[in-house]
Amino acid sequence: MKNLKIVSALLLGLIVSSPALAHFQLVYTPEVNIERPTNLPFRLVFTHPFENGHTMEMGTPEEFVYYYKGKKVDLKSSLKPITWTGSSNQASAYAADVKIKRNGDYIFTLTPSPYYEKSEDIYIQQITKSFVNKGGIPTEWNEAVGLPTEIVPLNKPTNVLAGSTFSGVVLSNGKPVVGAEIEIEYMAAVPDLKNNKPNKPTVEPMPGGAVVAITDARGVFTFGVPRAGFWGFAALGVGPVDSHNGKELSQDAVLWVRAYDMK
Repeated sequence: MKNLKIVSALLLGLIVSSPALAHFQLVYTPEVNIERPTNLPFRLVFTHPFENGHTMEMGTPEEFVYYYKGKKVDLKSSLKPITWTGSSNQASAYAADVKIKRNGDYIFTLTPSPYYEKSEDIYIQQITKSFVNKGGIPTEWNEAVGLPTEIVPLNKPTNVLAGSTFSGVVLSNGKPVVGAEIEIEYMAAVPDLKNNKPNKPTVEPMPGGAVVAITDARGVFTFGVPRAGFWGFAALGVGPVDSHNGKELSQDAVLWVRAYDMK
């Protein structure tokens, strides 16, 4: 079994996970490529964006920041509590407006408070990254920012081509993670910012449960992006912290990218 696990960790591709679809922390803004200075609206929601499923309660985030040209900007004071209305329930979430002025890449990161998943008797903490670019000027989108665990993109995350591939490397304490399980989620139910609820899903979830990739010996995974829109990647349980309040903690690294059709 040990040899089989090692071999599996070195295989790169898609496999089928459990029937349950994935929890995913959103750090969402509708436009990730902007040309002029603006205030960007964000929604921070812990939900199931593929099928517009159950939404989880969010506690007060531990940290919400962006990184720009090596500087870390604290955004926690911009957060406003909201109620998010999903298809089957309501839950606490957060809104924020963030001013963007200068050209370059902005790496937004959220460290939420751990969420207790009663059905599994564990805590989940999804440390999440998303990206905005102003002016089409690339700066630091492919650099690690020093999170306990994170996914560093190997393709520019704000303009992935639908039909191409996307790759990322999973890090824990700055080191690549071999054999990490990556759940992959399409944002089929795009947030309606005006009403703080998701729109109807545009596609149905895949049969067989969550779509999954496994990192190789370099900590790298690759996924063929079949459709335009937002795609999320969650490396499960790869963080250095594995317990909270005396229970198991799954400290996950989440990354969101934006794919476009060619016109």
